[in-house]
Amino acid sequence: MSFAFWSRLKALVRKETKQLLRDKSSLGIGLVLPVILILLFGYGLSFDLNQARVGVVVDQSSPQVNQVLAGLNGSRYLTSLEFHNLPEAEQAIRNGKIDAILHFPSDFANQAQQGNAKVQLLLNGRSTTIATALEGYVAGALATAPSIQIDRSLILASASAVKIEQRIWFNESGNSTWFLVPGLMVLILTLIGAFLTGLLIARERERGTLEALFVTPVRPFEIVLAKLIPYVVVGMIDIVICIVAAHFIFEVPMRSSLFSILFASFLYLIVSLLLGLTISGFAQSQFQASQIALLASFMPALMLSGFVFDTRNLPLVVQIISQLLPATHFMVL
Repeated sequence: MSFAFWSRLKALVRKETKQLLRDKSSLGIGLVLPVILILLFGYGLSFDLNQARVGVVVDQSSPQVNQVLAGLNGSRYLTSLEFHNLPEAEQAIRNGKIDAILHFPSDFANQAQQGNAKVQLLLNGRSTTIATALEGYVAGALATAPSIQIDRSLILASASAVKIEQRIWFNESGNSTWFLVPGLMVLILTLIGAFLTGLLIARERERGTLEALFVTPVRPFEIVLAKLIPYVVVGMIDIVICIVAAHFIFEVPMRSSLFSILFASFLYLIVSLLLGLTISGFAQSQFQASQIALLASFMPALMLSGFVFDTRNLPLVVQIISQLLPATHFMVL
């Protein structure tokens, strides 16, 4: 490439950088919004269940019941509240005061002596995620008591000859933050990359300066490259912010090398920026460009990349569409 090319590119990059620094709204979106998003989603969005409220109804007290309740109260995830009868507990679950009901029948002690004791677990199905998690927590808490069987066959007979040793890969603590925060990095790069560059050419078109660029001796490739470079720098700063927040604030372990993460993020950032520039080239106004960027980049990345839903559970046509999205493959990384 000639010296004239680098001179023109340097001048264009200086122009775009000055425009970016003067545009406080774009600068705020590029540097402040990622911090707000990762803190907001990191602390506000969680699939974990802490201190679930379980209403306990005991028809007839016995040492066997006390043994089971001791295991229940020993769980750090559960808080038990006692009720005098089942209708009172059912009213509490309707009012949202408790999340589940654990009912001990009057013949529980006799059943326990015979080795086939059963308790009834009533779950609030308004939130299937909470209900499923709570079901597992209660089952684990009751597993410390012998000869207990829960409806829906959650607890196997204690005399089983098979012992299962469970190990979870990549997220051994079962913390949903470890799953959500890396996915937020994908969404942030998608939003920042496509949204900011989506306004560039549309802004030039609205201000009437786009025609002025065309009459200059610069080439279209140089214009596009000059518009990308400042936002690549902003995007790399966002990547560093996301990695630092994920590792030091949310304590997400880093399984890969830092260079691999930065390189993969850089490639995805370039894709997002180019998508935004493509949208900006077709849009007639900044408002239209922002709406198209939101619908064409952020929403598919949110719904179809595997961040919210497992893509294997989606219809075949939607699965094919999801595989065409760069966010789906970056989400796996």
